[in-house]
This record gives sequence, structure tokens and C-alpha cells, in this order.
Amino acid sequence: MKHALAMKHAFAIVLAAVAAAAVFAGLVHAVLVAGHVSEPAASTVYGLTTRRLWATSAALMALVGVAVGGLALTRRVSRFGTASVRRAAILGLVLGLFAALNGVLNVAVANGGPGTGNGVVGGAAAFVLGLIGVAIGGLALMRSGRAAFKAGRMT
Repeated sequence: MKHALAMKHAFAIVLAAVAAAAVFAGLVHAVLVAGHVSEPAASTVYGLTTRRLWATSAALMALVGVAVGGLALTRRVSRFGTASVRRAAILGLVLGLFAALNGVLNVAVANGGPGTGNGVVGGAAAFVLGLIGVAIGGLALMRSGRAAFKAGRMT
């Protein structure tokens, strides 16, 4: 009985991960369409370009923002004190905001779609992940403020 329950739990996690990846890909495509850069290039540029490096850096910044905000949301950093939860939430929010701004700026200045070397896919991914980081960091910040207020530590 335990084995069947564990299998159902693992299947649910895998199904949720696949659904999240599909939603993420759909949102990235929607950003590319909104930026009028969804058409692939006639000739593909291979290798790392400056704009691809910019977009990749922004996407990694967004990913770190989501991770730090998630840790603050689950209070995994609370063993360092309640102030560290608040700092982690602010860091996740700020990293997400910077990444989203860099992602949208990358897509805005691009003059071609995927394969042109402009980093539009990475820029769109940075924008979507950055918004997720802002949402998670903001939620964690609100929760940490509410917890501090209930404990009588708000000044």
C-alpha cells in the first residue's frame, strides 16, 4: 500500500513539473509574439554573442531570484533569524525585478527572432522568470511582515 501511494505521489510531482514547463514555454512564446520577434531567423547564428550572454545572465539572475524567494517563502532561511527571511524575500524580489527589466529590454532592442544571436529566447525567459521571482519574493515579504507584526516586532 505504501509503495502505491509513493508511486502516485511521484507521478503527481512529475505531472506537475511537466505542466509547469509547458506553461513556462507557453508564456515565453507569448512574450516573443508580443515583442514581434517570434519568427525564426533565415540563417542561424551559432555560438555565444554578447546579447545571448546578456540574456543568459538575466535568466540566471531570475532563476536565483526565484530560488531565494522560494527559500524565503518556505522559511528555510529562518534558522538565521527572522530578519534573514525578510532579507531573502527582498533579495528575491529585487533580483526578479532586475532580471525582468533586462529581459524585456533585451526583447525590445532585438531586431530578429530566435536564431539571430539576439538572445530573444533568453530575454523572454528572463522576463517570465523575473516576474515569477517578483511574485514569490513579494509574497514572502508580505508573509514575513505579517509574522513580525503578529509577534509584536513591527516598529
